[in-house]
Amino acid sequence: MYKYEHGGDVYSLPLTTGGKAFIDFSANINPLGIPAGVKKALRSALKDCVNYPDPFCRELRGDLAAYLKVEEDNIFFGNGAADVLFRLALALKPRKALLLAPTFADYEKALRSVDCKINYYELQERQAFKIQRGIVRSITPNTDMVVICNPNNPTGQLTKRRLLLEILNKCVEVNAKLLVDECFMDFVDEDKAFSLRDLLQDYPNLIILKAFTKTFAIPGVRLGYCLNADEELMQRLHLCGQDWSVSVLAQAAGKAALLEKEYLKISFALIQEERKYLIKQLELLGAQVYGSEANYIFFRLDEPKELPLLLREQGYLIRSCANYHNLNESYYRIAVKTRVLNRGLIKAIKGIRKDALLTDDN
Repeated sequence: MYKYEHGGDVYSLPLTTGGKAFIDFSANINPLGIPAGVKKALRSALKDCVNYPDPFCRELRGDLAAYLKVEEDNIFFGNGAADVLFRLALALKPRKALLLAPTFADYEKALRSVDCKINYYELQERQAFKIQRGIVRSITPNTDMVVICNPNNPTGQLTKRRLLLEILNKCVEVNAKLLVDECFMDFVDEDKAFSLRDLLQDYPNLIILKAFTKTFAIPGVRLGYCLNADEELMQRLHLCGQDWSVSVLAQAAGKAALLEKEYLKISFALIQEERKYLIKQLELLGAQVYGSEANYIFFRLDEPKELPLLLREQGYLIRSCANYHNLNESYYRIAVKTRVLNRGLIKAIKGIRKDALLTDDN
């Protein structure tokens, strides 16, 4: 039977034993929830659902191009970033790809769907799971595609622009595509955040993956896109899936989301403050925190064992990272939420840690 291994699975066990909904820290969604303007747009768009959606997302594409200051022809939309990812795999059909370990599992899943062989650049704990310049040597003439998640998921480590440029130029040298996933860049502190989209016209081998999902808390609506200046690739993306992958509701939500400047400002300030709070509290509990530049925290806590199961009994869901390449059951990822919810999670972990210590003493 197929096993779902992402966060956000609130359906397998929707209620606690006490009959309450779980508090889900396993999926990295904006803690402010869906913006009011997006909710209004979704309601207004219901009447238009009697029509097929625009297969080219023309209005949304025009708005996003102006918002990002890129060419309209450089944008391709899909049913979430994951949908675009699988289309890219089918359109490119790379024979050999280089992935980080650990990183988001769907890169490998999409690439293996087209029989692509995977090489791993293993991130080292002693280097805080940061990408080192040695990755450039791992890109060879046999490499067809390199995937970099920036900031990386689950570590939250940010790869600096200078190193990305070295990787990009090496990819040009060996005729490989570079896919940079910037889905979480919106949550990085302003003095560290950046995008490579200003390089699109100079590097047709550069593909940037983005989503509205996490930033605007609409994972159930599904809206993602990629940026690329290779006209032939953009045409192939249209041929590698159905024409109506972006619903009327998703297109309306996207247009409205681009107007939510105040929402983004408030979200950014909240996440910045609460991220610091969670990191401090976890370190006080004895956890080793790494990276965590985005809206999630990646940490190691060796005791107690089976922390996700114990927290589930307390009504909290967190992401075990045991199924990631190069990690084990001592690594976890939690989303950044509001202070009330964050405090509740920390209190639950403290209680579990205390009980575990008492058990060990006995």
